Amino acid sequence: MSNIILSYILKNFFKYFFILILIIYSFGVILNLFEEIEFFKNMNVDIFLPLMLTSIFVPSMILNLLPFIIFVSSMLYLIKIRNNKDLLILKINGFSNIKIFFVFAFTSFFIGWLILIAINPLTSSMLRYYEKTKSQYARDIDHLVSFNKNGLWIKENIDSGKRIITAKKPEGTNLIEVKIFQFDDKFLLKKKLFSKSVDIKEFDWKLFEVIVFEKDENSVFVKNEYKELTISSNYNHEKIVNLFNNANTLSFIDLIFNYQDLIKEGYNKNFLKESLHLMLVIPFFLFLMTAIASILTIHTLKKSENLKFIIVGLAICILVYYLKDLSLALGKTGRVPMILSIWSPVIALSFFAFVGILQINEK
Repeated sequence: MSNIILSYILKNFFKYFFILILIIYSFGVILNLFEEIEFFKNMNVDIFLPLMLTSIFVPSMILNLLPFIIFVSSMLYLIKIRNNKDLLILKINGFSNIKIFFVFAFTSFFIGWLILIAINPLTSSMLRYYEKTKSQYARDIDHLVSFNKNGLWIKENIDSGKRIITAKKPEGTNLIEVKIFQFDDKFLLKKKLFSKSVDIKEFDWKLFEVIVFEKDENSVFVKNEYKELTISSNYNHEKIVNLFNNANTLSFIDLIFNYQDLIKEGYNKNFLKESLHLMLVIPFFLFLMTAIASILTIHTLKKSENLKFIIVGLAICILVYYLKDLSLALGKTGRVPMILSIWSPVIALSFFAFVGILQINEK
């Protein structure tokens, strides 16, 4: 009997969770659609394109809101089953406060892993497609950068025409085995540069062991060699890294099984490690947010306290949001190790959850 009641309650818990996701998704689509329409307003595109792009972008946004979605849905549902006596029925059938607590918390923990393994790869693929499509319609297509298994590819405008740069691989702030092709305004090749190594830390790139082929007045390529040469670019190392180090476009599966391939494509090791920990922390966040929602609701059967719990719950959501942001900001500035900054909110919430468990276990 108790298992039937429990399965019924968990089924409805999932329903609350997915209904809330659907509501947030709908609002996200409406709000983001205006932004996409604004982006495409001067382009000859059908309304289907901004609508499609909006629909595939919003899921990645929802993943970032998961801890708060699970908290609100948990709290609302627990208040509901407390008010309609389902919680009391569970207790009559042998479910203690602590057992009810762990049932809901571990259900959220399971949801977290399910999302990481099954949903996250899909949302990452959709976001990559979104960014690729948007880049094709970008107003400024004079400057393009691409990473792939063959290395780095850059196209940029310069005063005297255009420049295309390829590199076999990045190493720290250097590019290895670099080829630079400079074209005039008619896109006719006028200069070729080959360098074993290029320091791109600054916007003035330093080329080492350079071979230059440049057209003379007879349109014949003349060869010159230099130990060191400097050229100006629209990109430096930081700008290039920021363009591609988007954690949302990397899935949990990519980070686990394609780690070495991602490094070969130019991704920073520290960035990949941080991205992995940002994902690993999600199931624990969901567990703890549900735990706190449970602690706030299951220790009392008084309907009169509903509003108080909702207000306290919203305050906790805001506090956790700022704590998470503050912790990550400290990590990015180097004041706190980045991995510690990712897990600090979880450690803090674990302490409060532990104290709460002790309290509800006594009731």
